[in-house]
Amino acid sequence: MSDVAEAQIVAPAVECDWPVTNCYIDAWLSILRAWGMQPLAALGMTVTQDYEGDQFTFFKFLHEDLERMFGVVAGELSIWLPLQDHIQEQVQRGHLVLAEVDGYFLPDTRATSYRTQHIKTTIGVDRMECSAGWLSYFHNDGHYELSGEDYAGLFDKAAAGLPPYVEFVKRRWTPLQGPALTEAAIELMRRHLHRRPEESPVRRYRADFAGRMDWLMAHPAMFHEYAFNSFRQLGANHQLLAGHVAWLRARGIGGVDAAHDAAAAISSAAKAMQFKAARIVSKRRFDPCTALFDAMEQSYAAAMQCLDRVFG
Repeated sequence: MSDVAEAQIVAPAVECDWPVTNCYIDAWLSILRAWGMQPLAALGMTVTQDYEGDQFTFFKFLHEDLERMFGVVAGELSIWLPLQDHIQEQVQRGHLVLAEVDGYFLPDTRATSYRTQHIKTTIGVDRMECSAGWLSYFHNDGHYELSGEDYAGLFDKAAAGLPPYVEFVKRRWTPLQGPALTEAAIELMRRHLHRRPEESPVRRYRADFAGRMDWLMAHPAMFHEYAFNSFRQLGANHQLLAGHVAWLRARGIGGVDAAHDAAAAISSAAKAMQFKAARIVSKRRFDPCTALFDAMEQSYAAAMQCLDRVFG
């Protein structure tokens, strides 16, 4: 089976509950796919997600994993000139730039933030013409262009405050393919399993849930921010873990069905929890969500036990 065919088979596994995960991961998914690579191979780090007290881990591809599997080198870009000057310099050198920008000026967000609200998000700029006030960029699941007032607003906003976090990305070496890519994915899964939390993050969140809902009922205007950092990060992380396991299964790794199904179940349960939390806030009546938490705890344990058994 070809790499392309395998990618097509497992793609639906990461496109159901959470079409948008987080801006950093989504940008990388689009970039790597556009470069003909298989980003699902590098998602073993999803097993390391933890509950951090005020949020679930904002999960990201690790730079060392991207370098090992795809031959790309990423690092922080120091911003000491106007942001557009740095981006222009890098794209002229054939590099890609990942930059935090204001979604208010991104035309692809017409259904959410475009010209309606100021939100921080990450884009991957691959082409740019300062003199023409134009650039093309990766964002969420696509590749887009902006110019004119959007271009001006994007950089006027950046110049008005502290410099944003920006990374450069260089394609240095030939990416791994075939069996070599599979072996690297297995190696990284083993390493990341050793890095995972000692205690179930779902269980730890459950212990905090009542207090978090009390706070949310007192601050209902913060629901979307809270939901993004809790339910979406938990659900989307495990949705991508399910996609990674499906990718491994398509490459001939057996015995992983239980991990796939359990990770997918956490994704779906987290989405249901988000709706439950919305009802708690709107009705101002607490619900411990016992059945959902029981199911998520059992699924988390099942996923980790299966992965330990296959890769440990």
